[in-house]
Amino acid sequence: MNDSISAWLRCYRCWSRNLEVQLHYDAIRKVDPESGFPTEGVDEIQESVVQCLDCLHDQPHLTFDGQSVVPVEDRWERLVAGTPWVASCTVAVEASTIEACSGPEATESLTFGAFGDAGTREFFTHVRFHKHQEDLIVVHLLVELYARSAEEATAVLEDAARGTLEITSLAEESRPPAHAPDGSH
Repeated sequence: MNDSISAWLRCYRCWSRNLEVQLHYDAIRKVDPESGFPTEGVDEIQESVVQCLDCLHDQPHLTFDGQSVVPVEDRWERLVAGTPWVASCTVAVEASTIEACSGPEATESLTFGAFGDAGTREFFTHVRFHKHQEDLIVVHLLVELYARSAEEATAVLEDAARGTLEITSLAEESRPPAHAPDGSH
């Protein structure tokens, strides 16, 4: 395999090369009254997710573009060449941005309020608790992310935070072992 492709075409968590693309396509198309064939799309949405079949994690450093899987340039080196970091942090956000802070939707809503879509796709988050302070909700989280240095990990968290971020601790973890060439662990 091409060395430039093998550098990024792997799971960033377990390094497996056993990946699949899940395509989700939704469209509304008008029907041509003369032929009965659908015409161009009025409203079309295509989403794709690359997933590892061994550890079942989504691969936010890969995307489907046209006919092939390609790396997301600002993520792939950090995720594949980096190491896992765990941050204990808080994000203070406007209370109006959190849809639910209790019930079954609370964790997802608090995580989205703290880091948005980009954060939830790139990070593993665990909401420890939250508290209300006047018009703010302060979300306390443990976040696992991949980076090549503490500075890069901090920058990624700062870029994704949707409110005032405070990192109370940041520690590098050891990377899981790579898969053997035959696909075994």
